Amino acid sequence: MHFPVRSTALSLAVFAIIVSCACLGQGVATAPTPNDKPFAPFEQWKELVLKGDADGLKNLYSAHPVAHIKAGTTDLDAGGEVRFWVGVKAKSMHVQILQGGSPQVQPGSQQILFQAEIRSAAGPKEQTYYISEGQLWQQQDQQWRILVVKRTDPSRLEQPTSNQKNIYPSGVDAHTEIKEALQKAEKAHKRVLVVFGANWCYDCHVLDLAFSRPDVAPILESNFEVVHVDIGQGDKNQDLMKEYEVPMDRGIPAVAVVDAAGKLLFSQKNGEFEKARALGPEDLLAFLDKWKPKT
Repeated sequence: MHFPVRSTALSLAVFAIIVSCACLGQGVATAPTPNDKPFAPFEQWKELVLKGDADGLKNLYSAHPVAHIKAGTTDLDAGGEVRFWVGVKAKSMHVQILQGGSPQVQPGSQQILFQAEIRSAAGPKEQTYYISEGQLWQQQDQQWRILVVKRTDPSRLEQPTSNQKNIYPSGVDAHTEIKEALQKAEKAHKRVLVVFGANWCYDCHVLDLAFSRPDVAPILESNFEVVHVDIGQGDKNQDLMKEYEVPMDRGIPAVAVVDAAGKLLFSQKNGEFEKARALGPEDLLAFLDKWKPKT
């Protein structure tokens, strides 16, 4: 992620719903509280996605007024959105409701904010994707239809539902942390993974969450001491970025690998991790396997 652009987890989805409500004269929506009772029209939408039923899905999107749909930075009509979900060829869909249910935005409307973990058969082999989406539903002549949609592009890595984790605490002496990590690495025969980033950076949270994956964490913990270095708004620890030959203008998160003696083995020069959400688990595993200490 290039700085100083700020991005927070799911903020675009929430923003789209709130702004659209205001534009429709409904007032600014307050964040709904979770509701354990399923919203039946949303459950129907999920079933139709799993069935790949294009006609059934299209009937769930508002025609009058026309549904407003934004996917990433692209505006779509209902037909384009239906083609996307049918094209996913979902074999399974696990949905985590982040916000939804009551209270309603206003009587006759309902908003849902969710993250879906989808097993897709769209490619040559099945793969898992993560998609976050906000939906604003409106009751029209006894029929619930989707009026507003804001979703992320599919990601191979799980997307954080919050950016509140303090990955890069302020006031920490990064020079001292790296020195201590090198000492630990020497004793444990590990290498040091230096991760430059900032708490405001969405992709930094994506990468941090990926580090805790059950297939990634054991390799990371067995072979690396990890140090997170805060770059602030591009005005902190710039001497370390220069020392480890990580160009600031290629964005964050940015990674460098050094051995226990402090020798630089790898420095990110082409923004390899800058769009962490575009990486797959196999990309991260391949990187760690390449740069872990050799037996």
